[in-house]
Amino acid sequence: MITSYEQLPLFLTVTELSKVLKVGRSTAYELVRSASIRSYRAGTQYRIPKEAIRDLFSENAVSFR
Repeated sequence: MITSYEQLPLFLTVTELSKVLKVGRSTAYELVRSASIRSYRAGTQYRIPKEAIRDLFSENAVSFR
């Protein structure tokens, strides 16, 4: 079980992304297809670099005061 960012593989599949983000597979595919998260296509499969997850949260960060 992955419990920290450091434990993530360098590239994740969409299924792995959905588990990390705790969203459905359809939602993970929508993030990839809409370019909301950086990804690469290898044939018919997508690969998401682990840095893209960090970038997703830093770009969409909400400040609470």
